[in-house]
Amino acid sequence: MTNKFNRANYHSICDTLASVDPDLAAIIEAYGYPPLWSRPNTFETLVHIILEQQVSLASALSALNKLKERVQELSPARILLLTNEEMKACYCSRQKTSYIKYLAEALLSGQLNLAELEDESDEVIRTKLSALKGIGNWTVDLYVMFVLQHADIFPAGDLAAVNALKRVKNLPTNTPKEVVIAIAEQWKPYRTVATMLLWHYYLSAPKKK
Repeated sequence: MTNKFNRANYHSICDTLASVDPDLAAIIEAYGYPPLWSRPNTFETLVHIILEQQVSLASALSALNKLKERVQELSPARILLLTNEEMKACYCSRQKTSYIKYLAEALLSGQLNLAELEDESDEVIRTKLSALKGIGNWTVDLYVMFVLQHADIFPAGDLAAVNALKRVKNLPTNTPKEVVIAIAEQWKPYRTVATMLLWHYYLSAPKKK
């Protein structure tokens, strides 16, 4: 059975992590508990995560809001009615437009059913989503963490989480990815919640000059 977190156990998981890692305990002591970031299991959520690929959160949200303004309800059918030029006017790159339309087609054809993913393992979800154009490990990680609330994911491709880990652990900026992943292994079976602590630190701590 997949290990999950929710509002009822979130703070106790944070406390468990703090009891085994003084650096995570210091984050809670300095900045309090992290928000429980979550999103609904919808087409709009996956579009939002695709838009967040390799851009700032603000830019992605701006594009999402522009799309919603254009179609009112962000559904696969309505997205497929937009031309590539109309998508471009909503701040969607040509590449992301193709990813979003491919996702819309997969949902409409029945190739992908988001509700069915709720009971699947991390491995099955990763296989099904990664089969779609434009959806790689980072997008799957965020979907599983935010939407399905699986408790043991570390998004090794997320720069904010990785950079926060390096700062919290006083590691050089050029620390290899393998070392970062090995440190995150120590937070099993709650690596998702540990990542939320890292994001909380990243957003709350003063940036180094």
